[in-house]
Amino acid sequence: MNLFGLMDTSGSAMQAERLRAEVVAANMANAETTRTESGGPYKRQHVVFAANQADVEFSNSLRRASQSALSPTNDADPPGGVHVAEVFEDTGPPLKRYDPGHPDAGADGYVAYPDINPLTEMVDLMGATRAYGLNSSAVQAEKGMITSALDIARS
Repeated sequence: MNLFGLMDTSGSAMQAERLRAEVVAANMANAETTRTESGGPYKRQHVVFAANQADVEFSNSLRRASQSALSPTNDADPPGGVHVAEVFEDTGPPLKRYDPGHPDAGADGYVAYPDINPLTEMVDLMGATRAYGLNSSAVQAEKGMITSALDIARS
């Protein structure tokens, strides 16, 4: 991995954590949504991360490095980083609350609410925020190392 490889790895992690925070925010915003376009209550979303696979063979790494040097707009996932593998809906049953006056109440008077726990969502959001901040700190540290290396090269 070159000097900028750490920045690519941290950048991919920051993108993944940003999406995780957005999904958590959507879950919290829809915690009381009893009717969606599909007809039922909102279903909690989950984010799954997966590691980007790094090439173990030197020839593959050399080829990728030479291609990225020739084409700096390479949109491939950086080796060693992470990406969002999928965002999927929770398959658990909705919570039932008795509220016969609610417009979405069934014949028995119960309303189906999303099974979203605000405490769980806040813990997930704090984890995403913390991971994003740590990756941002790693990028800042690398920028400092690059600046120091340039200062040494000038002198």
